[in-house]
Amino acid sequence: MMPELRARLEALLFVAPGAVTSAQLAQALDLSPQEIDAALNSLQQEYERASRGLRLQFHNGRVQLTSAPEMAAFVEKFLGLETMAHLSRAALEALTIVAYRQPITRPAVDAIRGVNSDGVLKSLLSRGLIQEVGRAEGPGRPILYGTTAEFLQHFGLPSIDALPPYELPSEELDKQPNNGLLKD
Repeated sequence: MMPELRARLEALLFVAPGAVTSAQLAQALDLSPQEIDAALNSLQQEYERASRGLRLQFHNGRVQLTSAPEMAAFVEKFLGLETMAHLSRAALEALTIVAYRQPITRPAVDAIRGVNSDGVLKSLLSRGLIQEVGRAEGPGRPILYGTTAEFLQHFGLPSIDALPPYELPSEELDKQPNNGLLKD
């Protein structure tokens, strides 16, 4: 008798060294990627509904089995890990800009923040919260930055789509110049 598809997926995700694609799972199980996606969605709903200690995390077309964000303190204590150092206000500000505007260049981050962001972006890169995702077209072909799977894990998000909607207060909208320097 063949184990249930969700159980087979759970086992494969548990032993996978990192995030995998639906196509990789489909190939291993001799199924279509659409069947895998449906089963992954069902498994994710089961984890969330049953208040389990595991979650599925989706990032850039890949999926990974992770511990639930609310279990972080227990996992850290068990593994003897120090809590990740808190991010500075500047780092959180730059990270928020990258998360909502990705892919984005350093000059665009600088323009939004109003200060140089070199050091902050280097810190976020070294922590693995952002990564280089390409180069922009235009003079100098500046580096484009985006968030990583570690960003999602750090903030307990299943995917980038789980970020709350970005909305400026109405009085801020009135103050925003429309000078065409930044794309929306």
